[in-house]
Amino acid sequence: MTRAPILVLAALVLVLGGCASSSGSSASEVPTPATPAATAEAGSDRPFGIDCSAVPPTGEGSFAGMADDRVATAGSRTPALGRWTAALRAAALEASFEAQEDVTVLAPVDAAFAAVPPDAMAGLLADTPRLTALLTHHVIQGRLAPERLAGTHTTLNNDQVTIDVTPQAFTVAPQGTLLGAAPATVICGNVQTVNATVYLIDQVLTPPA
Repeated sequence: MTRAPILVLAALVLVLGGCASSSGSSASEVPTPATPAATAEAGSDRPFGIDCSAVPPTGEGSFAGMADDRVATAGSRTPALGRWTAALRAAALEASFEAQEDVTVLAPVDAAFAAVPPDAMAGLLADTPRLTALLTHHVIQGRLAPERLAGTHTTLNNDQVTIDVTPQAFTVAPQGTLLGAAPATVICGNVQTVNATVYLIDQVLTPPA
């Protein structure tokens, strides 16, 4: 990894992780060198994001509760992922997702599915091959820690998804989303389950045309 991406990742985790420490550099100053260890110290080993506060503090749907479940089970017990879990059931993918080992899942929250027009959502749920392609497009082989998340990755749908990073957020460009109007943003990331690292996103992605 070159210095520039490492510096961006360090800044991102500081902003999203709510870390109290700061390098004191302004945007106009020349940044000092950073290392992967610096990103770990900033909190890359724990969940981060603007909506992590929505995760219950205790119980099966909490971070601790999800950590001892496989990913589909964890999703079914997480209030924000009810529609994602329903989509897995509609495509008969729950068992497949449970059987995966060491994957990264970009899981759209309920608000992401709710933003899709009802007729379009109904059509998607009724089209099992298309729904399967869409859901497996959200899964990347290997557990990606925050410092490895940015980049272009091959998905279980055998296509690619590109994740960008700025000091504020991890995003997927609008053309990679189902609605195509705005970037998809990671709103709570680095959530651990038994077989997956999960990043909750605020839009549904779509495979490349």
